[in-house]
Amino acid sequence: MKILDRYILTQYIKTFLSVFIVLMFILILQAIWLYIKELAGKDLDVVTIVKFLYYSTPVAVPIALPLSVLLTAILVFGSMAENYEFAAMKSNGISLQRAMRSLTIVILGIGITSFLFANTVIPWGYLKQRNLRGNIAKMKPAMAISEGTFNQLGDINIKVAEKSGENGEFLNDVIIHKKNSSKNGNYTVIKSKRGELKSSLKSNVIQLVLEEGNYYEDLYLTQPRKANSSPFVKSYFDSYTLNIDVSQLNKVDLSEESVTDNHRMLKINELYNRIDTFSLALTNNYKIYRNNQHNTWSPSALDKRVELDSIKEPPKDLLTSLKIFDQRRTLDVAMSKMRSQRAAVQNRVAQIKGEESRLAKHEIEIHKKYVLGVACVILFFIGAPLGAIIRKGGMGLPLVVATLFFLTYHFIGIFAEKAAAEGAFPAWLGAWMSTFIIFPIGIYLTYRATTDQGIFNNEFSFAQLFAKFKKHPKSPSATA
Repeated sequence: MKILDRYILTQYIKTFLSVFIVLMFILILQAIWLYIKELAGKDLDVVTIVKFLYYSTPVAVPIALPLSVLLTAILVFGSMAENYEFAAMKSNGISLQRAMRSLTIVILGIGITSFLFANTVIPWGYLKQRNLRGNIAKMKPAMAISEGTFNQLGDINIKVAEKSGENGEFLNDVIIHKKNSSKNGNYTVIKSKRGELKSSLKSNVIQLVLEEGNYYEDLYLTQPRKANSSPFVKSYFDSYTLNIDVSQLNKVDLSEESVTDNHRMLKINELYNRIDTFSLALTNNYKIYRNNQHNTWSPSALDKRVELDSIKEPPKDLLTSLKIFDQRRTLDVAMSKMRSQRAAVQNRVAQIKGEESRLAKHEIEIHKKYVLGVACVILFFIGAPLGAIIRKGGMGLPLVVATLFFLTYHFIGIFAEKAAAEGAFPAWLGAWMSTFIIFPIGIYLTYRATTDQGIFNNEFSFAQLFAKFKKHPKSPSATA
């Protein structure tokens, strides 16, 4: 290896490791901030917190790695251009492509490694992190109650409008559906203005004290007449105490993996198997629904449902031949059937769209594993010539340029994947769209940097642009 290749390679690797570690640290802190509501107040030990950070590390790699490759290329080549190292190389007949040759091999290695990492480690990390978060959420009853939604707590379903207190033990606008062991369904409803979770949160029984509320209980009566006159029992209370068995909540196994079928948790071969299963199920559902509709609403099926033998001479206008009462009844029945059929079709369409979206997400996930490696290579061929063009080192302008460029690339990818999952265009196009957009930009920038041109023309450069905003010293004549 020549001295120049060794020098460029050393500068790039050192900068890359520094940038990658800093970005990973920032993204892991972001993960903690994102899930702080699920972690706070759980009395987690250090081992559990370290496990959560450890499992969150692979999940952050798809964002940190491409951004690190782009930012490092801009920093290294921008610093070399700013210090006129490229000018010295070009005076000795060394082109930009020659300077990038040794790094190209390294970037290709990073791309291949990132594909293997995306196919093995990232699904494992997402699996572990997702299940650990779910298990932590079950640990304390006060923290297991989310605002605005029904939550299972022992043998009750509870919904609160607002929580307060150090551990979320004070509840406002409480609605409780209580199960009955002898009957199926929720026959008891309790509503109160305020509530408080008392006793030790580590106890197997927790007291829920409710204030100023109503107690409703449906009566199970065998005689229909009494059921119509006495449908339920209602009572008012100033204070009501519920003892909730939470023994299962205090026996949470943090290593339990109850969720294993998410598309982000699967490898390529597992994704292909799931896609085959979903495609076959979707095709069968299409056939079954089409046959059911044909057997129900086709003309031959309708003829079989009408007793034509009972009508000797069918009138031309069947509706006008009926009495007023029968006409109204016929129209009501027809409208009811139409509404029912329309609702059934809408539900079926929503169900099919959900199945198609699930299938598209699995297809997108396969392509994303390849996109990560390809994106690293393309972003390097954007960052290196971009750094040579802007001719600026340090963490100022290069960081701004790299961040803006990567955010544009990342948001295009997010919107394209979401649109593809909703069926706007094929799944493979949604996964590759952002890469297809930045690929010509990389070719264009490499050409402009190789021919010693700016981004738009020979007279334009970022240095000239930012120089216009600098303060110039006043001349002596102006001060006089």
